[in-house]
Formats: sequence, structure tokens, C-alpha cells
Amino acid sequence: MSEPKNFDLNPETLLYEISSEPRLKRFARYGLIFLVSLLLAVLYFWILFGVLGLDTPKTAWLKSQNEKWSARMALLNRDMDRQEDTLRDLEMRNGNVYRSIFGMTPLTAGVLGGEAEMVGDYGVLDEIGHTSRLRESYIRLDRLMMRTYLQSKSFDEVAALSKRAGQMASCIPAIPPIDPDPRHFNISSPFGVRTDPVYGGERMHSGVDFSTKKGTPIYATGDGVVKAAQFLFYGYGNVVTIDHGFGYETMYAHMNEVFVVEGMQIKRGQCIGTVGRSGKATGDHVHYEVLYRGTKVNPANFYDLSMSKEEYAAMVQKREEESPAVLRSGFRVRTR
Repeated sequence: MSEPKNFDLNPETLLYEISSEPRLKRFARYGLIFLVSLLLAVLYFWILFGVLGLDTPKTAWLKSQNEKWSARMALLNRDMDRQEDTLRDLEMRNGNVYRSIFGMTPLTAGVLGGEAEMVGDYGVLDEIGHTSRLRESYIRLDRLMMRTYLQSKSFDEVAALSKRAGQMASCIPAIPPIDPDPRHFNISSPFGVRTDPVYGGERMHSGVDFSTKKGTPIYATGDGVVKAAQFLFYGYGNVVTIDHGFGYETMYAHMNEVFVVEGMQIKRGQCIGTVGRSGKATGDHVHYEVLYRGTKVNPANFYDLSMSKEEYAAMVQKREEESPAVLRSGFRVRTR
């Protein structure tokens, strides 16, 4: 095949004649035209995007998508703000009202404040950066879910305990531990700071001392379970502790005789022992304490010494009739 020929127009004859221009020169001319065109295109895009700051179509599309997702994230965070306010109110009422009423221990402050995180795999979020709004929202939502779950479990506990709320009135210590006839006893030491009768010096007296003659019956001040029955030569001496539930416990110390054992179910007005002077005591009395959620409180805020002796005697009589036969027969667990 013959090589294709190039023709040029002769301006004198107005005829096309075979070109006599060297091929290399012709290629150089075409190359120069292409290079100039390329430089003009680069200059155009530089002015358009570099100087004027316009976005490329892809960048503009990505920015549009980012703005849409940012708006959605803002709506999500505003919604989480409202939900967190509601959850915080539920946490406050649950901890300060519901759980407090039934003497339940509150949830930890770290959990309520959201400082604890659910055990999750956040490694998948590392590639988007630790300051990413998506990462922050994901972790925040994770914490809210954990707190919501804990509150639901807490409310389940409260609901279960509320079904026994009818028992609460009989469990709270609400009577004096001995017959309230004022002729037979006197309060030798109330709750508060006093001078220690043995060692001297000012000390906190965490209960109320009812002084009366040795052998005077001591009665449980509320329904419950005997948590401990100890026999000591020092300190409180022979002492009984009763767990009444709902956060309440009572303690009876310096007893002479103890009629109950650990684990025994007790009713209000049931005789649990007698007055003595065991342990560190200078006279016959019963040292009576009330604890609420582990804190010793003033027993005088719970019992009513104006209760008639007839009403008290009727209650005691009823409990004696209901008590096991072994206690009615005069069974003694321990005497010291």
C-alpha cells in the first residue's frame, strides 16, 4: 500500500499540490497545537477550581450528601437530648423516691451519670476518627440504652417489692422494745453524744437505753428475721439483731437471756429475750438501736411511749399464742 500523501493549496494557481513540508516539521506543528490546547485546559480548570474556589461535580455531590447526614445527626442528637432528660427524671424518682421508700440501695452514681459504657466493639469506628460526630452519637446512644436497661431492671425490682408493700407496716420497727408502762422503766441514756459511763469522755451513743429490772421481757419491734444472736463477754454482750427488710434493722444488747436463734422468723411483739447487764454495762438495761440502710438513726423517731399498756399487752398475748410451743414452754437459747 502506498503511503498517504498530504496536499497544500497553491495560492497562485488555486490548485492543490502535493505538500513538500517535511513530515517531522508537520508532526512538531501538530504536537505544539496539542500542547497549547492542554495547557489552556489546565489553566482553565486552575482558574475555575483553584482561584474561583468552585467545587468539582463529585465534591459538590459529596458535600450535599454530608449536609443531609449532618442534618439527620443533629435531629438525632436533639431527640437523644429529650430522651436523656426524661431518663434523668426517671432515675431521680426511682433512686430518691421509689427505691428509698422500700429501703433499697440506690444505683451507683457512675451508672446514673453515664460514665460506664456497655461493653461494645468500638473498633469499627476507629477508622472514622475519635472526634467524629457519628462515633460520639453511637457511643452516646449505647450509654442511653445501658441506662434504660438498668432502670427497667430497677423498676422490676421495685414492682416486685411493692407487691409486699402491705407487709411494710408490720415490718417497720414501731413499738418500744419493752412494756411502755412508765412505772416499770426509765430511759437512762437517749440517742446522741454522752459521757461514756465506763471509759469517760464524750462518745456517740447510737441507741436508747431502757433501764428496768433484770428478767424484764424484751419484744421485737417489728416483723423480720433474726440476722444474728451473739453471746459476748464484752461490748454489747448478749445481742440480737433482726432484719426487718425494706432497709430496716434493729439491735437489742446487754440481754440476760436470748430466746431466738439466727434465721428465725419473728413477729412484732414476740418475746426475744430478757433484760440483763451482759457485756460492757453498769446496770440492768436493754440497749436498743434502729438502723436504716446501714445508718444508725434515733429509735425515738419510731416508737410511741404513749401507747397504752393494755394495747401492748394484747399484742404480746396474741404473739404468745402464735409463737412456737417450744418458746411458750420457756425454752432458753442461752443465758449468761
